Amino acid sequence: MSNVNISEEIIRTNEYLKKGQIILYPTDTVWGIGCDATNTSAINRIFDIKKRSVNKSFLILLDEPEKLSLYVEHIPLIAWDLIEQANRPTTFIYSGVKNLPSSLMASDGTIAIRIVRNEFCKKLISLFGKPIVSTSANLSGEPTPMRYQDISDNLKSRMDYIVNPQIGNISDVKPSTIIRFIDDYNFEIVRD
Repeated sequence: MSNVNISEEIIRTNEYLKKGQIILYPTDTVWGIGCDATNTSAINRIFDIKKRSVNKSFLILLDEPEKLSLYVEHIPLIAWDLIEQANRPTTFIYSGVKNLPSSLMASDGTIAIRIVRNEFCKKLISLFGKPIVSTSANLSGEPTPMRYQDISDNLKSRMDYIVNPQIGNISDVKPSTIIRFIDDYNFEIVRD
């Protein structure tokens, strides 16, 4: 982590999230644009920054599987095993969303949620106390930047806060696996 104090960076980033501002931060996959997942105006700003259709939803990050029940009506029984067994970052698509703005949901009413293992994200979400939006740090339709250096200066200039790039020790530089639940026992892999 070089000489950057991760605890100070988490506290500083949390202050921006609490004010409803937009952050650029390292996730457990790629650098992401994020905000408070319960703040509709901040979510709408990200749609605007990315020039993304409001018909395309964002995923949210949580720090602990136990918090899923705060945002999902019914967690499929198989979800617990899949979350536990995932050996790389995996995003799960759930039905029955609650306590989240409709702008985060896909047109079919589902929400994509990933439980992070990355130390920075996990501690930030824990301190913030709410889920954080995560979307790749690029304009809609452009390639996903795999490293901080690949993110456009134009995009960086639209952020309220950029986490110190020295913290970005991303372990799995590629988008997450995506799994959609069909029912309590069945699922499909949307992206491997």
